[in-house]
Amino acid sequence: MPDLHIDEFYKDTALVLAQLYGAFPRKSSVYVEDIAGDDRPDEFGLHSKRHLACFGAMLWLAEEGWLRYVDTIGQLAIDQATLTERAFTVLSSFALPESGTAAKSSSASHGEPQLQIDRLRRALNSGNTLTISRVVRNVIFPT
Repeated sequence: MPDLHIDEFYKDTALVLAQLYGAFPRKSSVYVEDIAGDDRPDEFGLHSKRHLACFGAMLWLAEEGWLRYVDTIGQLAIDQATLTERAFTVLSSFALPESGTAAKSSSASHGEPQLQIDRLRRALNSGNTLTISRVVRNVIFPT
């Protein structure tokens, strides 16, 4: 059984990093609904598990030094968020060439240098969960 919550974490992470990179160095608000989609709180006003997981991913990225923010807007958003120096440096760096079958369709396999952020955006545009997961793992947890 696939761990769908982990796949969603990788996609949320990619979307948050790409959004903040696009705004860098300006601070901006990052809304959970912009990342994870519409949320329908229950009759008690509690957010869905999906919404809370996305919000948790944003907080985790901050705790792990990938972004900083001034405050939260309830559990709806992080406010005045920006990439850390570490995140900006990693996303702006050239990605190492990929190996295996996934690399064959990549422009990096043709000798063109590719920034990490470009690889991340390309993975998001593909919509392929495995590609997104692999690229985010390579960015966040390089070996």
